[in-house]
Amino acid sequence: MANKRDYYEVLGVSRTATPEEVKKAYKKLAKQYHPDLNPDSKTAEENFKEVNEAYEVLSDENSRARYDQFGHNDPGAAGGGFGGGGFGGGGFSGGGGFGSVNDIFESFFGGGFGGGQVDPNAPLRGSDLRADVLINFEEAASGVEKELNISRMESCPKCGGSGAAPGTKRKTCPSCGGSGKTRVAQNTPFGQFQTVRTCGTCNGCGTTVENPCRECGGTGRRRQERTIKVKIPPGVDNGSRLRMAGEGEGGANNGPAGDLYIYIGVRPHKYFRREEDNVLCEFPISFSQAALGAEVEVPTLDGKVKLTIPEGTQTGTTFRMRGRGFPKLRGYGRGDQHVKVKVNTPTHLNDEQKELLRQLGDLPFGDGDDKKGFFGKIFK
Repeated sequence: MANKRDYYEVLGVSRTATPEEVKKAYKKLAKQYHPDLNPDSKTAEENFKEVNEAYEVLSDENSRARYDQFGHNDPGAAGGGFGGGGFGGGGFSGGGGFGSVNDIFESFFGGGFGGGQVDPNAPLRGSDLRADVLINFEEAASGVEKELNISRMESCPKCGGSGAAPGTKRKTCPSCGGSGKTRVAQNTPFGQFQTVRTCGTCNGCGTTVENPCRECGGTGRRRQERTIKVKIPPGVDNGSRLRMAGEGEGGANNGPAGDLYIYIGVRPHKYFRREEDNVLCEFPISFSQAALGAEVEVPTLDGKVKLTIPEGTQTGTTFRMRGRGFPKLRGYGRGDQHVKVKVNTPTHLNDEQKELLRQLGDLPFGDGDDKKGFFGKIFK
């Protein structure tokens, strides 16, 4: 008895703590040390027993008063003092005798961790659904409307979601009296302990159906095939996600429907590439266009647009066409289109064309283009 810790110290409260403060401290510590949350931990099991023993004494006005006067050596307590067996009527078993976390807290406080009973017939929100949509590159840029065929659970129109055949009603469950839960007595070395469990007759809903609806089999919901139109905004990209509120599974007990999440996939383009909101492409030009300059028509997301190629353009040069990229999905304006030109080397020349190129190659174009000057700089 001399080695037992002070009960106030165990719960971490002062000797002037109110009953509410004692209960709050106990809840916190009981959750922390519960064996279900600390499997195979002997330390947690011992702490859990110690916390329960302290609370059992301090939660009762009379036993707390005696403990404040005599400490652990109360001469009037059964077994010779507190913790010696005088307060074992509602204890917890060790070595696997513990109930589940929610069972224990429902038994002590009436509602598990949530702190209150839950109406078994309360409307429940339905599950969310996912759909995948594949669109092409241009549709991602301009936006598009698509039709989706989805299968989802909905409230049964025949019975209005009650599960009972038209003209009949659900009845209170005879096993649990409508609570959706039943109490089970469990004997332990420390006494008898009651756990609260989901009713096996009504599966926790609190009511039963004698004449089930033929359309839904008494569940109150049935699967339906639906066609839904989806407006995909301009600027979406691979992996973009759209949310359609209320288009998911219907909820139980006529609860609200979940949401439908649409994941976008974009097919690659044979000519364009995307980089954030910008469009990248390569455009071939001839040798003469690169040397003399030209005005060419370049394909864009909006159709062909004229682009000026200055004379002396080198292969690999990139030109920027402002506002010809993707619309910004979150914001205003558009990205740009970057055009990388590639100078094509002519092939399959006839004799006349070859002769003209030989003559052209013999002409000096300045130090930067003269081959003698070029090699002279390298090997000087």
